[in-house]
Amino acid sequence: MNKKLVNFIVKKYLRFDKKNPFISISAILAFIGVSIGVMVLILSMAIMNGTAKEFERKLFTMNYPLTIYPKFENSVNEELVEKLQKEYPKLKFSPFVSSQAIIQNGDVMSGGMIFGVDPQKEASINPIYKEAISDLLINKYDVITGSGIADKLYLNSGSKTTLYFTELNPTGFSMMPKMKRFTYIASFTSGLNAYDKAYMYTSIEALQTLLKKEPFTYDGIHIHSDDAFGDIEKLKISLEGTNTGIVGWWQQNGNFFAAMKMEKTALFIVLMLIILVASLNIISSLLMTVMSRRKEIALLLSMGATAKEIKSIFLRVGTIIGFSGIITGIILGFIGYWFLDNFDIVTLPADVYGSAKLPLDLAMSDFISIIVGAVIIVLISSYYPASKATNIDVIDVLRNE
Repeated sequence: MNKKLVNFIVKKYLRFDKKNPFISISAILAFIGVSIGVMVLILSMAIMNGTAKEFERKLFTMNYPLTIYPKFENSVNEELVEKLQKEYPKLKFSPFVSSQAIIQNGDVMSGGMIFGVDPQKEASINPIYKEAISDLLINKYDVITGSGIADKLYLNSGSKTTLYFTELNPTGFSMMPKMKRFTYIASFTSGLNAYDKAYMYTSIEALQTLLKKEPFTYDGIHIHSDDAFGDIEKLKISLEGTNTGIVGWWQQNGNFFAAMKMEKTALFIVLMLIILVASLNIISSLLMTVMSRRKEIALLLSMGATAKEIKSIFLRVGTIIGFSGIITGIILGFIGYWFLDNFDIVTLPADVYGSAKLPLDLAMSDFISIIVGAVIIVLISSYYPASKATNIDVIDVLRNE
């Protein structure tokens, strides 16, 4: 049997069958199901990946790529900072002192974390902080808060506010928490409500004085790195024998990103089932075609057609339906991606998700996984009915039909 005849039969079986419309309807449903499955997978993976990267970007702002911490008291000091700056000139270091504190204005109070930092060094690694201080002159007892704290306490530039620290001062027969009046000068908006309602910044000298820290000793060093995964290994070697440790952003938020990755994998598997269900229509459509064309198949076999050629006819019919659905789904997926990326069709509460715009970022690995998974399902779904088409008893069919 020549290729032209094979192509003719394939085209014939792909046409709408008026005698058996359910066969054609089943094929159409399979085409639509595969298309929708691929489209939904593309959009879902783009949203999941975009959301993860958006959270990663936001967390970078306040958590920093790398952080050095002391294993023993006073092990992080100015000498260590200067040593690392000379050894790694491309990295940016910002030492800090931190403490839990309660801030009060009038009768309103709010708790959170306060960081004592060097304004210039912190601004070089923290764009949110840099935007907040702008060209302001930072005095020793000035404080910068998150916008959530400033809104809750009704703070205005120049407002005097009281901070209470967890350190205690003995006063006669009792103990009182340390307290100090600070001047509020500005606020920052990170995009994440949890940070805006909890983080505060002041000068490093202020906290060293209030917490009775030795001069030039710190609670840690924040580090900006463009290659955190590579630099952390180098820094570990440099920090040997200094009684300090180092952690990366992925270690500080490991559970969060692990949960997002597991959710993304689960969503991929669930949505792949849409394509699997649609492929059942390919199987049913081809099986019905085989059953309704038994006489034609028997005649072709009796005229010299091989089982391999018969199998290829139905395999091609199934793959044409499935691959057409995959290609259409890809086109629809990228059209949907373009619309969601350029128009505010879906808006998000910024205080919950960190951005009002739906984040989209389709990774090439995700796209390839979708295509490979869909192709495998379509091939398997097409192969089974095609192999059944060759199991026809030619003599029995021609005698009875």
